[in-house]
Amino acid sequence: MFLNLPTLLTWARIVAIPLIVGVFYLPWPAAELNLTASVLFVLVALTDWLDGWLARRLNQTSAFGAFLDPVADKFLVCASLLILLQLDRVNALVALIIIGREIAISALREWMAQIGASKSVAVHMLGKLKTASQMA
Repeated sequence: MFLNLPTLLTWARIVAIPLIVGVFYLPWPAAELNLTASVLFVLVALTDWLDGWLARRLNQTSAFGAFLDPVADKFLVCASLLILLQLDRVNALVALIIIGREIAISALREWMAQIGASKSVAVHMLGKLKTASQMA
């Protein structure tokens, strides 16, 4: 389903990315920009947990939702890292390592799906905890 509640929350996470990025172009003091962007990021990141929980709870899981969820996560993480890089708040090597890891995991999942072992790299609670720690 393209428009069930969990999928709409995932789409909202993608749509919110320009809002988070746009905050840094507002004519506000740096402390207010940081706080506003951080609060938006945390709220948007919480929808990652919520959409998965709702999909399972409401029995609205779908192949499209399973595809879109990690894509939205990667967009959010990459956009945030690029802004932090532009503001000189993260080292380029750190950003490259995190983004490279995201790409490598996506490629691994694609390859495992092609050889019929997709369950071997399914997202588990440890993966969600890793994502939450990265976002922090």
